[in-house]
Amino acid sequence: MKIDSSLKPVGPGTVSSNRPKATASDASSGSAAEVKFSAASAQLSGASSGAPIDGARIAEIKLAISEGRFKVNADAIADGLINTARDLLNSQRKA
Repeated sequence: MKIDSSLKPVGPGTVSSNRPKATASDASSGSAAEVKFSAASAQLSGASSGAPIDGARIAEIKLAISEGRFKVNADAIADGLINTARDLLNSQRKA
Protein backbone atom coordinates (compact mmCIF):
# COMPACT_ATOMS: atom_id res chain seq x y z
CA MET A 1 0.00 0.00 0.00
CA LYS A 2 1.42 3.36 -1.02
CA ILE A 3 0.70 6.53 0.96
CA ASP A 4 -0.09 9.57 -1.15
CA SER A 5 2.31 12.34 -0.14
CA SER A 6 0.72 14.98 -2.36
CA LEU A 7 -1.55 16.19 0.45
CA LYS A 8 -0.39 19.25 2.34
CA PRO A 9 -0.38 18.99 6.14
CA VAL A 10 -2.88 21.11 8.01
CA GLY A 11 -1.39 22.92 10.97
CA PRO A 12 -3.06 24.58 13.93
CA GLY A 13 -5.00 27.66 13.02
CA THR A 14 -5.33 26.54 9.40
CA VAL A 15 -8.83 26.28 8.06
CA SER A 16 -9.40 23.71 5.38
CA SER A 17 -12.79 24.19 3.82
CA ASN A 18 -14.20 23.97 0.34
CA ARG A 19 -16.71 26.74 1.09
CA PRO A 20 -16.07 30.20 -0.33
CA LYS A 21 -15.09 32.84 2.19
CA ALA A 22 -17.78 35.30 3.27
CA THR A 23 -17.24 38.98 2.72
CA ALA A 24 -18.68 42.05 4.42
CA SER A 25 -20.95 42.68 1.45
CA ASP A 26 -22.39 39.16 1.82
CA ALA A 27 -23.43 39.90 5.39
CA SER A 28 -25.05 43.21 4.54
CA SER A 29 -27.09 41.78 1.69
CA GLY A 30 -28.78 39.15 3.91
CA SER A 31 -32.32 39.53 5.21
CA ALA A 32 -33.03 40.79 8.71
CA ALA A 33 -33.85 38.19 11.34
CA GLU A 34 -36.40 38.72 14.07
CA VAL A 35 -35.90 37.22 17.52
CA LYS A 36 -38.69 36.85 20.06
CA PHE A 37 -38.25 35.63 23.63
CA SER A 38 -40.86 33.67 25.53
CA ALA A 39 -42.28 34.67 28.91
CA ALA A 40 -40.28 31.85 30.52
CA SER A 41 -37.10 33.32 29.06
CA ALA A 42 -37.95 36.70 30.52
CA GLN A 43 -38.52 35.12 33.94
CA LEU A 44 -35.21 33.30 33.78
CA SER A 45 -33.26 36.37 32.76
CA GLY A 46 -34.90 38.37 35.54
CA ALA A 47 -34.18 35.68 38.12
CA SER A 48 -30.48 35.58 37.34
CA SER A 49 -30.06 39.34 37.74
CA GLY A 50 -31.96 39.47 41.04
CA ALA A 51 -29.07 38.36 43.27
CA PRO A 52 -26.01 40.57 43.54
CA ILE A 53 -22.70 39.06 42.46
CA ASP A 54 -19.98 39.21 45.09
CA GLY A 55 -16.78 39.60 43.09
CA ALA A 56 -14.62 39.46 46.22
CA ARG A 57 -16.14 36.12 47.22
CA ILE A 58 -15.59 34.75 43.70
CA ALA A 59 -11.94 35.84 43.81
CA GLU A 60 -11.56 34.22 47.25
CA ILE A 61 -12.96 30.92 45.99
CA LYS A 62 -10.74 30.99 42.87
CA LEU A 63 -7.69 31.56 45.06
CA ALA A 64 -8.67 28.71 47.39
CA ILE A 65 -9.12 26.38 44.41
CA SER A 66 -5.75 27.33 42.91
CA GLU A 67 -4.03 26.83 46.27
CA GLY A 68 -5.78 23.50 46.89
CA ARG A 69 -7.60 24.76 50.00
CA PHE A 70 -11.12 24.54 48.55
CA LYS A 71 -12.96 21.51 49.90
CA VAL A 72 -15.99 20.12 48.11
CA ASN A 73 -18.82 19.05 50.39
CA ALA A 74 -20.11 16.02 48.50
CA ASP A 75 -22.91 15.43 51.02
CA ALA A 76 -24.33 18.92 50.54
CA ILE A 77 -24.14 18.59 46.75
CA ALA A 78 -25.86 15.20 46.83
CA ASP A 79 -28.58 16.51 49.16
CA GLY A 80 -29.15 19.49 46.88
CA LEU A 81 -29.42 17.28 43.79
CA ILE A 82 -31.89 14.97 45.52
CA ASN A 83 -34.00 17.92 46.72
CA THR A 84 -34.01 19.45 43.25
CA ALA A 85 -35.06 16.15 41.68
CA ARG A 86 -37.76 15.70 44.33
CA ASP A 87 -39.09 19.23 43.70
CA LEU A 88 -39.10 18.63 39.95
CA LEU A 89 -41.01 15.36 40.31
CA ASN A 90 -43.54 16.96 42.67
CA SER A 91 -44.12 19.88 40.30
CA GLN A 92 -44.67 17.48 37.38
CA ARG A 93 -47.21 15.47 39.38
CA LYS A 94 -49.20 18.63 40.17
CA ALA A 95 -49.28 19.75 36.54
